[in-house]
Amino acid sequence: MNPWVLIDTVPLPDGRGDIRLIQRADEFSIMLGTIALMNSRLSGSEEAMAGLSWARISDRPKAKVLIGGLGMGFTLRAALREFPATASITVAELMPAVLAWAKGPMATIFGNCLDDPRVDVKVLDVRRLINSAKASYDAILLDVDNGPDGLTVETNDALYSLAGLKAARAALSPGGILAIWASAPDRAFTQRLQRAGFAVEEERIRANGKSRGSRHVIWLAKRSIQAGSAKAQ
Repeated sequence: MNPWVLIDTVPLPDGRGDIRLIQRADEFSIMLGTIALMNSRLSGSEEAMAGLSWARISDRPKAKVLIGGLGMGFTLRAALREFPATASITVAELMPAVLAWAKGPMATIFGNCLDDPRVDVKVLDVRRLINSAKASYDAILLDVDNGPDGLTVETNDALYSLAGLKAARAALSPGGILAIWASAPDRAFTQRLQRAGFAVEEERIRANGKSRGSRHVIWLAKRSIQAGSAKAQ
């Protein structure tokens, strides 16, 4: 068995610790302490988030998509496969180092997806784009943490608060989808999405995309439309 090799260590923006990029042969892992935030061999649920979202807005060939969190590019690459060539995809990544890793040590994983003309990567907090948008996005896909608890960066809690979810709803076009990835179920969060005015579905997806292994959770929250009206509820 090849040993893990440390590639880089970067402090979190809020100073609560570091994240590390480690490599073993052609396998990569991003770590927070002893917690693996993501691994290059476990991408099934992150990839599924893009397909599940597109299935719900597939009547929008010019869909405008916002992805929160670049990570290892699982969701981005899946979105490029699932969404049509006429769609546009903005990726908001908080940490410049993650983008540098994508272009450097993990370039073989990312391929040419960052050069796709549909893609615009912005190094900033995804909340800035959400809070400044009004009915702008057809889909918002959030994979910025291990779930709605702000594990990596404490300010991520604001994304998952009632106010943050209402801001995301306002940023969606009528009928748009907010998809949120998590490592485990959270009944209270499902209820919070409902209080924010979403119609909520919850999908359990295998982490490795196969028939066995641990399951992750994807919430699919729809901004509904009033019957007989083009205005959002």
